[in-house]
Amino acid sequence: MPENHRRKSLPEAQDAVGIVDDLLQRAVASGASDVHFEPTGADLKVKYRLDGVLSTVESLPAAVADSVVARLKVLGGLLSYRNDIPQEGRLELNGKASGKVTDVRLAVFPTIYGQRAVVRLFYRHEDLMGLEHLGFAPEIEARLKTIAAQNQGVLLLTGPAGSGKSTTLAALLRYIVKTFPGKSVVTLEDPVEIRIDGVTQVPITPHGQMTFPTALRSLLRQDPQVLMIGEIRDAETARIAIEAGLTGHLLMSTMHSGTSAGALLRLLEMGIEPYQVTSSISAVVSQRLIRRLCDRCKRQGADGGFEPVGCDGCLGTGFRGRTLIAEMVQLDGDLRKAILAKTDLDELEALLRSKGHSTMFAGGKRLAETGITTRDELVKACGM
Repeated sequence: MPENHRRKSLPEAQDAVGIVDDLLQRAVASGASDVHFEPTGADLKVKYRLDGVLSTVESLPAAVADSVVARLKVLGGLLSYRNDIPQEGRLELNGKASGKVTDVRLAVFPTIYGQRAVVRLFYRHEDLMGLEHLGFAPEIEARLKTIAAQNQGVLLLTGPAGSGKSTTLAALLRYIVKTFPGKSVVTLEDPVEIRIDGVTQVPITPHGQMTFPTALRSLLRQDPQVLMIGEIRDAETARIAIEAGLTGHLLMSTMHSGTSAGALLRLLEMGIEPYQVTSSISAVVSQRLIRRLCDRCKRQGADGGFEPVGCDGCLGTGFRGRTLIAEMVQLDGDLRKAILAKTDLDELEALLRSKGHSTMFAGGKRLAETGITTRDELVKACGM
């Protein structure tokens, strides 16, 4: 964020309460997803994550660093006298910000220069409630709706943190509840991020006795028809999820994987038998969120591509908001044979290319050509 958008001068001797309140209110007003408080020894850097990118917005004097973090800990219900251990909590916002935000999480961690704090903000996105509003290509949206109508199978979503996987799953669940009333729909999440009417949502506590495997086993005896697991993190959860998909349940979950083909191979690495993967997986969707060019200030370069400029409307970044790019892999006969043969990643991706598979990069190129984003943003998002 450029210098002229930062606070012109810090009030001398402003107390930590006022500083924290001001920074959080400004973060919500700008649509920041995270606020980082990073001690450096010389000062306390405050950064906002705007459209997925961290920007420094403030440098607070080192003298107020401890007081600012202590104030955050009080708001989050943490132990203010313990500065030597990681702590996590939730806090409430007041004023206008409280109407825009559904959840605020705080994580504090000790460093050599003091405590580092990160506040994560979750917003009410009324415009992202329906599957048709997310930005999927029409053919992927149609295939997702077909899978949502099935009575069994496993749908996996892959992508890095902050790529919109939870939003996609929530939209799919809303579609199922609306289109197939009467279906029993249950989720297991750590934690519950988005509340969905008509769905039984179960929070999993990180250090509690009800782990994902324990809860999933028990839930399978509760007669669910549709199950959503927040994330498949280990071999035991993967095994139970695959079994659920084979025994009359539609199961949806996420995995951290760079590509759709990579997610299939990761299941094999977790010890899932190839025949179970080919019999249970309905499809794998890989998705990313890339920054949209600001419509007010973008310009076309000499090469025909579009580039960011920066204006008051986009806080000088040249970008405003993000858009979705995605690819979807559905298992067919050739892909199943390759998985059964335990083909490596390069061969799997070569097979997909030979079948005319539409990649995320190909879809993103069209967005770059039409001035919605830039090729640099696309390259960064796809890791190329």
